[in-house]
Amino acid sequence: MTQHIWYAAYGSNMCAARFDYYRLGGTPPGTDHLYAGFRDPTPPARSTTLTLPGTVYFAWESPVWTGGVAFYTDRPAPGWPTGAVARGYLLTLDQFADLLDQEMYRTPGRGFDVSRVVEQGRVRFGPGRYETVVHPGTKDDVPILTFTAPWLPETVAPQPPSARYLGMIGTGLREQGWDTDGIVDYLRRRPGVAGHWDERDLRAAVLATHDTG
Repeated sequence: MTQHIWYAAYGSNMCAARFDYYRLGGTPPGTDHLYAGFRDPTPPARSTTLTLPGTVYFAWESPVWTGGVAFYTDRPAPGWPTGAVARGYLLTLDQFADLLDQEMYRTPGRGFDVSRVVEQGRVRFGPGRYETVVHPGTKDDVPILTFTAPWLPETVAPQPPSARYLGMIGTGLREQGWDTDGIVDYLRRRPGVAGHWDERDLRAAVLATHDTG
């Protein structure tokens, strides 16, 4: 049984400083939420860029980000762009479990059965928006896992993300070597951004300096 997984971060956690609030604990700027941190706060053994089958779209209404947030689907609706860029963090199973707990505002420590996800490809562990864990592939013989919403993407209305959220994703992509043109081109076609953000404003959003809240 594997003792590590690649956590594929495709939203704000692509930004290393934002991800560290889950790992180390603390309250991000601009919020009043205290993250407990991982029981084992050891940094990820490795970090790499991943491209997942499927796509990223924006939906729901986040009280923290005041707009839509990113969700991953390996079953994109017809006509949606394909290819989801993610940042892979090499974590232990317990670290991934602690991350999943904190995403749903629970105290870390519940544990995680990776074998079910690897065998089935997708397991819904609860009703929450980030409690469905997906296994979209492997890298270096290590499973890639990420979490997303349980719903089919075509059943929810796309929701435009805020400039602050787009800026955080832009920071995460830039940390992986992307330039501004590439970031804008990637984001502008995603459901929730397409038809809601014009290219000039989108470029300004990803170029702006934002805190990690």
